[in-house]
This record gives sequence, structure tokens and C-alpha cells, in this order.
Amino acid sequence: MEKSFKDYLTFTEKAIKKIKELVAIKDNNNLKLRIYINGGGCSGFQYQFIFDTLINEDDIIIVQSDISLIIDPISLQYLYGGKIDYLENLEGSKFIVSNPNAKNTCGCGSSFSI
Repeated sequence: MEKSFKDYLTFTEKAIKKIKELVAIKDNNNLKLRIYINGGGCSGFQYQFIFDTLINEDDIIIVQSDISLIIDPISLQYLYGGKIDYLENLEGSKFIVSNPNAKNTCGCGSSFSI
């Protein structure tokens, strides 16, 4: 099911650029970024990102600027209204989430609690 991206999550321009670069490197235009939530991390839940071509029956596909995000309905409820960014600094590079639903986050920004 394809929805307007702005209804659920948004990407920054840096994130869009990086996703397009990574898809080009893999030379597979069928790749979509999947975000999901796992239990664990120092704050309770962790953000996980992978590139995927498999779309499950209940997955939601969200499109912005010619990139696609796959998200399962359970993860979406924790991320609704969030923003995905891409960060490069001395600690490394990674996708990060600004999540308005998180009550607490860890210092590295990769885990949160509700």
C-alpha cells in the first residue's frame, strides 16, 4: 500500500541523497530502505535500517523524491511523524531518526523508549 510520505515520515535532503547513492552503488533500482524497530539498546527500542527488495503483505511503502521506504505497521506506530536524516561526523556515518514519540533517547540516538 503506497501512501504520501509526508503523512507518516519524512526524509531530509541528506538522507535522500545518501539513499540514492547507496542504491546506485548496489546497481539495483529495486532496492528500498526498510526501517524497523527491535527491542534492545540502552533505552528499550532500537532503530534498524536495511536495504530490501522483499515486501511483505502487510508492509507499507512510502515514497518521497523517487526513493521508497518499507515499514511494517507495528514499527510505523512508533515512528509516526518522525524524520529520517543521515549524519556523518567523527564517530562515523549513519541514518538517524528524529522521533516525536520517543520519551527518552540514548546519547548515540540509535535507541529510544516510549
